[in-house]
Amino acid sequence: MSTVPQHRARKRFGQNFLRDLGIISRIVRAVGPRSTDRLVEIGPGQGALTEPLLEAAGHLEVIELDRDLIPGLRVQFFNYPEFVIHEGDALKFDFAALKGDGPALRVVGNLPYNISTPLIIHLLAAGSAIEDMHFMLQKEVVERLAAEPGGADWGRLSVMAQYYCQVEQLFIVPPEAFVPRPKVDSAIVRLTPHETLPHTAEDPALLFELVKLAFGQRRKTLRNNFKGRVTADTLEDLGIDPIRRPQTLTVAEYVAIANRVTADEQANGERGSQT
Repeated sequence: MSTVPQHRARKRFGQNFLRDLGIISRIVRAVGPRSTDRLVEIGPGQGALTEPLLEAAGHLEVIELDRDLIPGLRVQFFNYPEFVIHEGDALKFDFAALKGDGPALRVVGNLPYNISTPLIIHLLAAGSAIEDMHFMLQKEVVERLAAEPGGADWGRLSVMAQYYCQVEQLFIVPPEAFVPRPKVDSAIVRLTPHETLPHTAEDPALLFELVKLAFGQRRKTLRNNFKGRVTADTLEDLGIDPIRRPQTLTVAEYVAIANRVTADEQANGERGSQT
């Protein structure tokens, strides 16, 4: 294992560098890198996870925002000709363009807590460009991703992730595995996009607009949160009680609502065009 260069973690980048070799090995085993994979690591930091991924696959692309870390990464992995660094913000990175005509991407990362949710949403939007994702996240975020309807953790992120992916919470990572130590536990999660969507929304953008509306005020009923967008009669026609709370609905029920709204809007548009 090569010497890790010294670098002060930057709070504005949410940096906590993984140091526990046992945890690192366990993550790599969970990923199971193969020489045929198109591996992409988000936020390699000081290369603690980068090195075993490179050793296993022989090639790796990384996305790093902190430009002060990049020279050290270039020196550390100079003997890997297929090690590629993309300097930039993963939140703005075009993963579909990176895939191009090649195989789908296998994405790995110890994600900063402050960007984990928007970054996952950004990656979900890349669709078929992603084969799977293995992330270290704040434990509470993983619990939301893997939640089931009816529980306190079930919310907008749960619905969005599970619409696109199978979600598996793998194991917990304690604060002492990092330098500096975060104040919360972390967890490893695997997100595997469905080969065929279990429930298909005619308009995914509308689906997530409605999910966002539904969870805008969790303690209020669907009737209140959907006011002006989805009527109580529409919900009742679908067999959904308008006084239910948003956290009690399944992905299938949200998709059914969205598809009904899409059908109604299309029907109204057609009738309008004939007048």
